[in-house]
Amino acid sequence: MNDTPTVTELPWAYGSPPLRGLLKSRPEDFRVDEILGYEADGEGEHVLLHVEKKGLTTDGLARELGRFAGVPSVGIGYAGLKDRHAVTTQRISLQLAGKPDPDWSAFPNPDVKILEAVRHRRKMKRGALRGNRFVLVLREVQGDPQAAEAVLAKIASQGVPNYFGEQRFGREGGNVAKARAMFAGRRVDRDTRGFLLSAARSQIFNAVLARRVEQGNWATGMDGEIWSLAGSRSWFGPENPDATLVERLGRGDIHPSGPLWGQGDCPSAELAGALERDVAAEYEDLAQGLVDARMDQDRRALRLIPGDLQWRWLDPATLELQFELPAGAYATTVVRELIGH
Repeated sequence: MNDTPTVTELPWAYGSPPLRGLLKSRPEDFRVDEILGYEADGEGEHVLLHVEKKGLTTDGLARELGRFAGVPSVGIGYAGLKDRHAVTTQRISLQLAGKPDPDWSAFPNPDVKILEAVRHRRKMKRGALRGNRFVLVLREVQGDPQAAEAVLAKIASQGVPNYFGEQRFGREGGNVAKARAMFAGRRVDRDTRGFLLSAARSQIFNAVLARRVEQGNWATGMDGEIWSLAGSRSWFGPENPDATLVERLGRGDIHPSGPLWGQGDCPSAELAGALERDVAAEYEDLAQGLVDARMDQDRRALRLIPGDLQWRWLDPATLELQFELPAGAYATTVVRELIGH
């Protein structure tokens, strides 16, 4: 039985980080703007709100909006959770069938801005977004700026290991221990069960990815590889990395993938399959618990390439980063290659 490694304990792709610095020293230093990928319909029984918040979780924001508009939680939808200790924008839908829109300018929380309210036909579904745009500021930076810019250039072209971030594992990584307790018979409510199943899957995935980072093949593929299609949840294989696949890999069209463990046969084969089954055996209690919970085998890309990565020094001790990530990816997995956390 293995403990959950912290983000700083997972191996880095490009050696020890070249910098030290502070991330999230203030909410304004971590800005996230949701990229929805579609526009509101302009009509319908739902209202699609474009909201900016600070110092508030998405769940807390949804509850406040629901109370203000008289909408129960079942009538509220959003695509993803946004960080509390940040300035974030996202869309939230509320079902107002037969009701007029409230006066959004009167919403009482000063840390929330209603940027736009447009009618929409459907409730928002979890995960229904293209990605997120990040603007991050690192402060009190020390280290080698030239080495940092060399690492950033590698990240822009080659990507970073697509680790699940610390948010997935709860406070001090406690969700994995709670998942083990749940698998041993402890009762939890439905929402908690979902979080704990996700933490168990993420633990096995991160362990597989860490093994491949150590071996140096996380971004190049192995015999028996399952390949993930960029920008989609689709995958194919097993196929060994031939010239065609290597060319597609080079232009970011595909990525090597790792397991989201569950019932059914692990689809990878040969060297990749042996590695994944070996790691899953180290976490046998988690793997069996996921099978017993009837989670199906799925895949996640091992490599994450930030879109439109830009950086600039605001002063010798302050570095600003801007980039886009697909839904389900973590900005901290990019930043950790620079400052280690």
